[in-house]
Amino acid sequence: MFQCRPVTAPARLAPTELRVRDGAPIARLAASQRKRRRRIVDAAVRLAEKGGLEAVRLRDVAEASDVALGTLYKYFHGKEDILLFALTEEVEKLEAALATRPPKGRSPLERLTEFFKQATRGLTRKPHFARAVLRSLACGDAETAEKVARFHLRMTRLIVAALRGEPPDLGAGPAAFAGTDRERRVAFILQNVWFSTLVGWASGLHPARAVAEHVRTAAALMNTRVGED
Repeated sequence: MFQCRPVTAPARLAPTELRVRDGAPIARLAASQRKRRRRIVDAAVRLAEKGGLEAVRLRDVAEASDVALGTLYKYFHGKEDILLFALTEEVEKLEAALATRPPKGRSPLERLTEFFKQATRGLTRKPHFARAVLRSLACGDAETAEKVARFHLRMTRLIVAALRGEPPDLGAGPAAFAGTDRERRVAFILQNVWFSTLVGWASGLHPARAVAEHVRTAAALMNTRVGED
């Protein structure tokens, strides 16, 4: 299902031609560059939601965003790169929402279930886009691997916060670790269950509402607790 094609990109860019490398917005981009990047990302998301990953052809993205193809490559090296940037923005929205209103529940299991329900709703509200993102996560090349790793790390921090019943630390750096060794192992396993179940949803095996229930079952079998090594 998840097969990737090699990406042919232009020659390496000069240092002044900034490309998004870590999945996070680059503050020093000029306002005009940020607007251009915004158009590129929005165009890619619209195309993905219409026809999935196959519909996100870089020439079409460039045309829809009113930039030259060479300009697009100054910011992103491929369509997976763009979609992972869009995914990072979705995670930022989730972080902000959870900082204001952490998952409810008297136990870690209840809070984890609520967290994964919220995360799944946020991702699957645009189903074709979600399927394209899942393929991008599974098919990333060496240049997108860092973005995938950062995504998983941010999810780990959110899961640990849900385990503890705390709001996420929005001030944590992109590479900051969180939790005890056991909490990180729990987060790792639950993310894998979540991802594999989302792949099942994308393949039509079960509805989106079943995703969080599968994660809940995995968490219950692990007898999730807080802070233990």
